[in-house]
Amino acid sequence: MSDFPDVLQSRSATAIRRPDCHDVTMPNYRRVRIPGGTYFFTANLQQRDHSLLVEHVGHLRCAFRVARAERPFEIVAAVVLPDHLHCIWRLPDGDADYAIRWRHIKTLFSRSLMIVGSASRRISRSERGIWQRRFWEHCIRDERDLLAHIEYVHFNPVKHGYVSDTREWPYSTIHRYTESVEVDEKRGGLKPALHALRRAGLDPPEGSP
Repeated sequence: MSDFPDVLQSRSATAIRRPDCHDVTMPNYRRVRIPGGTYFFTANLQQRDHSLLVEHVGHLRCAFRVARAERPFEIVAAVVLPDHLHCIWRLPDGDADYAIRWRHIKTLFSRSLMIVGSASRRISRSERGIWQRRFWEHCIRDERDLLAHIEYVHFNPVKHGYVSDTREWPYSTIHRYTESVEVDEKRGGLKPALHALRRAGLDPPEGSP
């Protein structure tokens, strides 16, 4: 499995249409925590007109590297856009604490921007001020759900109008997939076959046939 720094340096998938996860208010939202589970996440910047994530992608890369070294997790798919990012993670067996990992990543990135002077000095030494406090999370149910979310992740730069072909976006795991598995030329997404994921070293979630 490639490390996230390589993923961010990398560059088509058809979209599944999900509700926009940005600025969602979730007053009674209860998170699902399944040890060893596979999860889709969306994390947003507080200021949606900023492009800090791509301007300082090296700092984001470092934050992920440090967080993974301290509390390991597998990155199945990822895409970084100027003001938000989508990831699919698989947690280790017996571990369901994705929240602490996100808190660590956000804090490390925020501190790194303060050091280089790209964040207001009023921002505390935590995630607040740069990131939206909450993040969107969805527990992947099965193979079909996994493939649909992988396609959604990779199509996101096209959805937002940054590129016309997902292979043109540099901060995406689509390049790792196009090199390792079959890609549906018509849809631009991954062919929905378990053997394709396994050839890439990406075993489907537990319970898949």
